Amino acid sequence: MHAVPPLARAAIDRDGLARADDSFGSRFDADPAARVVIIHGDRLLIAEKVDGSPLGLDLRHPSVLPEATLRCYLGRTLTIVRGSDASAGAPIEVRVFDEASAALIEPEAARWAGLRDLAPVLDDRDAALATEAVALANWHGTHPRCPRCGAVTKPVQAGWARRCTVDESLHFPRTDPAIIVLVTDDSDRVLLGSNALWEQRRFSLLAGFVEPGESLEAAVVREIGEEAGVAVDRVEYAASQPWPFPASIMLGFTARVAAGVDPAEAEPDGEEILQLRWLSREELRAATHEVVLPGPASIARWLLERWFGGPLEAHTAPWASR
Repeated sequence: MHAVPPLARAAIDRDGLARADDSFGSRFDADPAARVVIIHGDRLLIAEKVDGSPLGLDLRHPSVLPEATLRCYLGRTLTIVRGSDASAGAPIEVRVFDEASAALIEPEAARWAGLRDLAPVLDDRDAALATEAVALANWHGTHPRCPRCGAVTKPVQAGWARRCTVDESLHFPRTDPAIIVLVTDDSDRVLLGSNALWEQRRFSLLAGFVEPGESLEAAVVREIGEEAGVAVDRVEYAASQPWPFPASIMLGFTARVAAGVDPAEAEPDGEEILQLRWLSREELRAATHEVVLPGPASIARWLLERWFGGPLEAHTAPWASR
């Protein structure tokens, strides 16, 4: 179990001052230490495993790559780039490629993987690079036009902003805050819910977006009240991690059922949440083969294992297509 949530590992220098340098792109391409994180669709290129080597990103020099549809500067590494003679401090970009270019780079489908699958097994540096890369690529992919006038926008500032081609307004990446809560009762049982959008047997912690003008703590109390029908208090912050699917940050909390409230009164709202279950540690251990728990890349799994006291050998399954 990671000391922090899997996508929250910060092992790179984001080097924000370099983004304003208009000559940065050409200098990056000419730097022999420069490396590129490669993305096609929602998948990253992973290095070929040799003699039991650990799983890692395939970081390549820009000179060996075809033209990308997007390039963004991620920062500088704090450790040596695997499989090269580059020292710590190597500059790293993410580049997004279309299908034809991706096939030229690597035609083998098994060498491309999504962040949800990769994050739990990558080292700190590669997990940090992959998370930042996916977050930036997703933001650019969903914000091609100016929210003021609807005109096309173009990437600027090394990929950290988009400028409107008509009114010249600047637009920066946005992150939507969402709370996720490990709720317990006075018997230290955990509350799990099954969302209406999920397949049967999948359970997780309750979560929801923070509304305008609302504190994080108030959002915790409101969401649990709306989705489970019980009042909670003793709200405490635990940890956070980005969730770039497409642009959220999950803010993890713990909370306890309020004094005088019977946990048996918990009832799903019937719209977002269809089922609720209170489980002790022993009950959760016994249910791990019948209940599908959140994946190992999620902060929900991290919070659950933190409460449980160690790794959960739980049944996991891919998300159903909907």
